[in-house]
Amino acid sequence: MRVANGVTVVIGLGISGQAICRHLARQGTPFMVADTRAEPPGLLTFKNENPGVEVYCGPLTALDLTNAYEVVVSPGVDPHSPGLEGLLERYNPATGEPMLVGEIALFVRAVNAPVAAITGSNAKSTVTTLLGEMARAAGVKAAVGGNLGTPALDLLAECPDAELYILELSSFQLETTPYLGAKAAAFLNLCEDHLDRHGDIMGYRCAKQRIFLGAQSAIVSADDALTWPEAPVDHVERFTAFAPKGNDWGLAEKDGELMLFHGDAAWLSTEGLAIAGRHNYANALAALAMGKALGFAKAPMCQALAAFKGLPHRSEVIVRMNGVMWVNDSKGTNVGATLAAIQGISASLKGKVILLAGGVGKGADFSPLATPLAKCAKAALLFGADAHRLEAALSSSVPVHLVDDLIQAMEVAWEKAEPGDCVLLSPACASLDQFVNYQARGDAFRYWVEQKYKQHNHSGERL
Repeated sequence: MRVANGVTVVIGLGISGQAICRHLARQGTPFMVADTRAEPPGLLTFKNENPGVEVYCGPLTALDLTNAYEVVVSPGVDPHSPGLEGLLERYNPATGEPMLVGEIALFVRAVNAPVAAITGSNAKSTVTTLLGEMARAAGVKAAVGGNLGTPALDLLAECPDAELYILELSSFQLETTPYLGAKAAAFLNLCEDHLDRHGDIMGYRCAKQRIFLGAQSAIVSADDALTWPEAPVDHVERFTAFAPKGNDWGLAEKDGELMLFHGDAAWLSTEGLAIAGRHNYANALAALAMGKALGFAKAPMCQALAAFKGLPHRSEVIVRMNGVMWVNDSKGTNVGATLAAIQGISASLKGKVILLAGGVGKGADFSPLATPLAKCAKAALLFGADAHRLEAALSSSVPVHLVDDLIQAMEVAWEKAEPGDCVLLSPACASLDQFVNYQARGDAFRYWVEQKYKQHNHSGERL
């Protein structure tokens, strides 16, 4: 099939793809849609709402894109897919950008307010949401979205008078963004993830590094040099989960309390925070560093941080029951996230961790989990597609039990847990082998635990 001359081709009819279509329609840009699936979800509704838009379903290799004005891919579409070869290397004379771009490239062309952007393997959503709360407390009209919540292009339509756009950005979004120009850009951390898409960790890092293109300020981890910008950035703020050096943000003891510091100035005691664990304190420091780079005042930022209770499915304490803490960290979809949860929770735990893990490992190396689990875990209960790979990585360090699914894992955990222990769902894997998404996995965990709590209400204390 030959694409008509001057038509923009949108690849993918998912959430982001439909947001791209809405944006192009508002702009008056002629476009068509292509999707490799024979019947993508929502196809009939899309056709009814866009009667004049051509939709092609089938292999992209059957599309002749020679005369296309531009190709805009959804984040879930690999820009190197068959049929798209060479488009990243070809340039559009009208835009000066590659012939193939993503939704964020369109956003950058249209936005008229400063942008704060956050990426990383883990904690993106937490820092993005917290920064949004800080902006509101500081009296800044901010629109929050991107990879989290509302697609970036829809934010432009829904919040046209926003004074600041705060975007969570994934590596999939960044790899098709030629230039971002953020006022503040954060690269929080890096661990193996999406290797099935990026090839290896350096390919993954290269995509993440694009967040710094044109940035005024960079916010990075002092503990991980791989997050530091390779492109020149005028101003850099660094945060650490340990004592700060120089003018960094960090954690240190003062008068017997663990405090959040900026340089040698104590800002806030962790005792006053609703979130817990060093990994969460590091997230708070990253948000404070971003807020400072954006010009927010100290007092409203601290006020927002003190009130912030974290996000569902991210080290979320569901109940304490019979002296056992049940924690939902279903958002722990890679090894780095699970490491952070284990280390953050075990630091103050009187008993042992019982880890519930498994799912689709995305090619990751699970061996970094072995040493910390050897120190703090009672057992690892493993389920899902990559349970045997997890077993091979962990069995020499911690007692391992293979189970059929999450429900069986929780039943075994119930039998094994003793007062002082923590049952931690932090799978180190994606959920798609047994659940529609990580939220559904976390909801299943929460529902089971809450039903147990109702049965044993006399012996538990609701948090």
